[in-house]
Order: sequence, then structure tokens, then C-alpha cells
Amino acid sequence: MVKQIDARGKACPLPVIEAKRALEEAPGGSRIEVLVDNEIAVQNLCKMAVQKHYEASGTKIQDNCYLVEILKNGTAEEAGERRTEGLQSGEEHPSEPGSGQPGCSCEPMNGTERGMVVVLSSDEMGEKDSTLGRLLMKSFIYALTEQERLPETILLYNGGAWLSCEGADSLEDLRNLESQGVEILTCGTCLNHYGLSEKLAVGSVTNMYQIAQILTEAGKVIRP
Repeated sequence: MVKQIDARGKACPLPVIEAKRALEEAPGGSRIEVLVDNEIAVQNLCKMAVQKHYEASGTKIQDNCYLVEILKNGTAEEAGERRTEGLQSGEEHPSEPGSGQPGCSCEPMNGTERGMVVVLSSDEMGEKDSTLGRLLMKSFIYALTEQERLPETILLYNGGAWLSCEGADSLEDLRNLESQGVEILTCGTCLNHYGLSEKLAVGSVTNMYQIAQILTEAGKVIRP
């Protein structure tokens, strides 16, 4: 079975949501083909597919037109069962995207606290003085690297998207956090809006569907 979705011109997170619904309704072995008009949407769709343990690939057909193909090779539950069987037999598996832990381990890695989410919605901390605000934000991100318990996820959106891009003062500190197991996610719509889509230098792109999901499931949300 092949289902085609034309999501060109649709704002984030509609392409992801429509593809997700199509996958839920489709039987195993189906292929979902999604047309989108930007590379950020391609990344978001492929990431969603991988999280659900499906195969995915993106191809540029022409300017402003990309085809994402997702193969529903069985159900996500069946894929989980296969991974569990593999672990029991000693087979090694790579980390799952967004899990913050290797394989199926239930323990957070490198001192990250499960469910702790830091939200950076600006490249400044506080109001009134922009120079001071940027200095405070840089100090805050550095201070995070020195904490005994690190956040599981850092979400960057709106003005915060600048912090994860080339030339940002806090780039090395964010890379340090990522190396310690912290998931760094930047809003794709925000990167597009500010013309930063090609300048993301740490972490990966996310969409509003995933941002909403992470925040609603978070045990602790920190907003400096």
C-alpha cells in the first residue's frame, strides 16, 4: 500500500502530524510518501520516522520540492520487541533519537535528570539591557555545564534559536552539554524565520509537535 501526502506550503508541525496519522492508519508494509517544500520538514519527518523505528529517506526532486518516503516495516511495537530480543541475545544497538540513553537502558546517562527540560526562548536572559541580557544567558548556559544533574533536554525556539548556530557565544558550552548526554533541540520554523537553516551547529532540528510533546511530558521545566 502506498499513501501520498502533499504537505507543501503547510506550516510546521502539520507535515509531521499528517504523516504520523497516515502511519497509524496504514498496515505494516505500507509506504508513506510526503511532499514538502523545505529541508527542515525533511529532517523533522525522518526524525519522527526513526523514533517510531521505521525506515525513511528524503530526496530533492526540484527547487522547493522534496519527497520523503517512510516504510512502515511492521509496527513500532514489533520493532521494540525485536530490539528487546536482540538485547537479550547480546546484540548491540545504537541509541534511540531523543531518548538520552543508550539502547533500552532505563538509567539516564552522564548525570542527566530524566524529565528535566530547559527552555531557551531568547538569546538574552532578563529584560531592559540587551548587552547584560546576552552576558547573563552565556553565563547561565556555562553554569549548566557545571551542575551535578544536567537537564535531559534543552529546547531552543524563537530568539533562542540563535544560541545553537554558528558564531554563537555559547556554542562550545552547548556542545559540551550534548557530549554529556543532553539533547539539544532547535525549532525548525524559527531557524527558517531567521535565515539560520544552514547554520545550525549543535544538536538537531525539531518541530512544534515534538516541542509540545516534550513540554507536556516534562517533570520539570526551567525557563531562565
